[in-house]
Amino acid sequence: MTAGIERPVWTRKHLLTINELSREEILFLLDTAESFKEVSTRSVKKVPALRGRVVVLMFFEDSTRTRMSFELAAQRLSADAIDFAEKVSSTKKGETLLDTARNIEAMGVDIMVLRHPAAGAAEHLARAVNCCVVNAGDGQHAHPTQALLDLFTIREHKGRIEGLNVAIVGDILHSRVARSDIRGLQKLGARVTLVGPPTLVSRDFEAMGARVTHDFESILPEMDVISMLRIQKERMTASGFPSVREYVHFYGMNRERLRRCRPDVLIMHPGPVNRGIELAADVADGPSSSILRQVTNGLAVRMAVLFLCQQAAAGGEHAP
Repeated sequence: MTAGIERPVWTRKHLLTINELSREEILFLLDTAESFKEVSTRSVKKVPALRGRVVVLMFFEDSTRTRMSFELAAQRLSADAIDFAEKVSSTKKGETLLDTARNIEAMGVDIMVLRHPAAGAAEHLARAVNCCVVNAGDGQHAHPTQALLDLFTIREHKGRIEGLNVAIVGDILHSRVARSDIRGLQKLGARVTLVGPPTLVSRDFEAMGARVTHDFESILPEMDVISMLRIQKERMTASGFPSVREYVHFYGMNRERLRRCRPDVLIMHPGPVNRGIELAADVADGPSSSILRQVTNGLAVRMAVLFLCQQAAAGGEHAP
């Protein structure tokens, strides 16, 4: 860059993990998302920021919330959003992910949004194509936009993240959301406590700098934010915990546990919620819950991600 000109805060054309982002980059993206949030309140919910660009949604796992959020984000930036139907695609005939992606890119795609069951799939793809790649969740590895919308929601509600006590409760072992949240929260100065049964929250996570406890009750009064993770159905019948009833007894957030929390505690959940398991219905729908706010904020965050990555690519700045 020219001497004397300040280097842009955001220079990445890919978003693959939270780990790769600096504190400054995260804050810049959150500030950008805040400016985009207002777009959804207009009578005409569009800006021309990505007019003429093409975004393809490559989802190799079922998703409703994340897929729709990215699709709406692209549309509100005036991009063309193309839905890649994996179940009827050539991958079902044996074509590899990279061959599929290269063929799609050859049609003039600018951004690929990828959700894939294999950890590292997004990074693998980013090395093989010239367009932007955004990770919408890969295996149990990372879900960066979920972490960013969680950070956005906490900052919006609390006014800050630094110094807050945040608990993440549930199946940490299999959660890409938890792994991304932990790193994002730590980068912005929060203290993270992981809570759940020993089979799903091992002491190994202490190596990430988080506190681990299996006693949910003991940490309730000190938490500013409590994020409840979804227990997947396959874990309910596996050896993760003896029974759903026992899990709810020890780790479900109900009205009684909520009374033991701080009056201004923020209850979060990445969705979809198993009502009566992670959260009692009156807590999920109550004033402490931020579930719907997270969905709203997810749209603004994904608009910011698509815009910034494409802007970096157009400016000739490349992700490391």
